[in-house]
Amino acid sequence: MIIVTTEFVPGKEVKELKGFVRGSTIQSKHVGKDILAGLKTIVGGEIKEYNEMMEKARQVAIGRMVEDAEAKGANAILAFRLQSSAVMAGAAEIIAYGTAVVVE
Repeated sequence: MIIVTTEFVPGKEVKELKGFVRGSTIQSKHVGKDILAGLKTIVGGEIKEYNEMMEKARQVAIGRMVEDAEAKGANAILAFRLQSSAVMAGAAEIIAYGTAVVVE
């Protein structure tokens, strides 16, 4: 699957538009790691527990978006974007979206 943030794939021609595709997930950390992350805010620095959580969430959301595109018969996703939002303390939603197409 080709995934690009642009509206075209260099050197390829869009043959068919399959439409909007998306994938999302909501992730949270367990209470033990949440406490460790909270302590890290006191001394400063990177909060690795949340960084790991968000990286996993991005990969899950992108994977679900690719599954959506493949189900529609696409071989590329154009105008790919990621968006996040907090849904509660310690939990975030990640959504990956774009336009599914067939390119040659």
